[in-house]
Amino acid sequence: MFHLKNGSYYARNELLKAIKNYAHYINGKTLDVGCGNKPYKNLFNYSEYIGIDFEGAHDHSNEDIDLFYDGKNFPFRDNDFDSVVCTQTLEHVNDPNNLVKEIHRVLKNEGILLLSVPFIWGEHEKPHDYTRYTSFGLKHLLEQTGFEVLEQCKTLQDIRAIYQLKNFFIFTKENIKRNRISKYYHGFLLFYNNIVGAIRYAISKQRSDIFIDNVIVCKKK
Repeated sequence: MFHLKNGSYYARNELLKAIKNYAHYINGKTLDVGCGNKPYKNLFNYSEYIGIDFEGAHDHSNEDIDLFYDGKNFPFRDNDFDSVVCTQTLEHVNDPNNLVKEIHRVLKNEGILLLSVPFIWGEHEKPHDYTRYTSFGLKHLLEQTGFEVLEQCKTLQDIRAIYQLKNFFIFTKENIKRNRISKYYHGFLLFYNNIVGAIRYAISKQRSDIFIDNVIVCKKK
C-alpha cells in the first residue's frame, strides 16, 4: 500500500488508464514529443519509436531522449510519422500553437496524435509552465490546426480530484520540510486522503466539471 502515500497517486494512475485505453490508436513509426523517460512506450504497437525533447527545459540526465530540438522546429521531414505521442508537455511550451503545427506537419495524412495536458494542477518545472486548457479550448486548438478529434476524456472527473489537489499541497509541504517527523506526518496525510477519496468515490460516482487532465486522440485531416 506504499503507493497510496504518493502525492500524485490518483493523477498518475488515472492518466495511465486513459492512455492505455487509447493506446491501440498508436502504431507504425511513432514520435514522442517531450518524451522524458518515455513512460508509456511499452503500451504502443510501434515499428519505430523516436523521442525528442527541448534541451533547455530541465535536467535530462536520467531520461531516455533520442534527439534534442530547438523548441521551435522538429528535425524531421513533412509527413514522416504514422503517430505522435505528446503527454504532459504542451503546458511547458511558450508557443503551443507552433508545437501543434509542427506535430501536424510531421504526421502523415490521417496520422494519429495522442495528447494529454493538465487542466487543474499546480505550477511545476518552473518557470517553464505556461498554459492550462479546458476540454473545449484544447479541442478548438487542435481543430484550428487541421486535426479531427476522435476521442476525448477528462481524468479524475469526480470527488477524487479534490483529494488529489489536497495531496499536491501536502506533497509540496513535505518536500520543503525534510525532517523525519514531518515526512511521516505528511506521508500519513497522503495515505489518509487517498483512502478517503477512494471510499467517497465508491459511495457516489457523481461526475464534475473539476478534473485533473485532458486526454485526446485526433487524426490529421
